[in-house]
Amino acid sequence: MDLIDAVKFDGGGLVTAIAQNYATDQVLMVAYMNRETLTETLESGDMVYWSRSRQTRWKKGETSGHVQKVREVYIDCDGDALLFKVDQTSAACHENYFSCFFKQNVGGEWKIVAEKIE
Repeated sequence: MDLIDAVKFDGGGLVTAIAQNYATDQVLMVAYMNRETLTETLESGDMVYWSRSRQTRWKKGETSGHVQKVREVYIDCDGDALLFKVDQTSAACHENYFSCFFKQNVGGEWKIVAEKIE
C-alpha cells in the first residue's frame, strides 16, 4: 500500500501534517494537507500544505524563501496524521521564529522562550 492510500483524510479531505527539524527533532509547525498537496510534496520533496484560512494550496517558502525540504516521512498508527522530518531554511513561523512553538507556559503565563530570526 502506498502512502497516499494509507492516509485517512478527514471529512474535509485534510490530514494533519507535523513538520519537525531533521537535525534536532524540534517541532517546527503543524499544518494540513489534502490529497493534492501531499502528492505534490512527495513528488517534489518540498513541503506543500493546504491553507484552511485561505482555502488554497500553500507551498512553504514560495514567497518568503523559508523552504522545507523533506528528508523523512512517517504516518501515525491510525493513519490520520503525518510527520515530516525536514531541513528548514530560516524561519518556519510567519512571526519569524525558527519554530511556531516559541511560547511556553511558565507559572500560568505565556512567555516567549525563543529569539526571532533577523
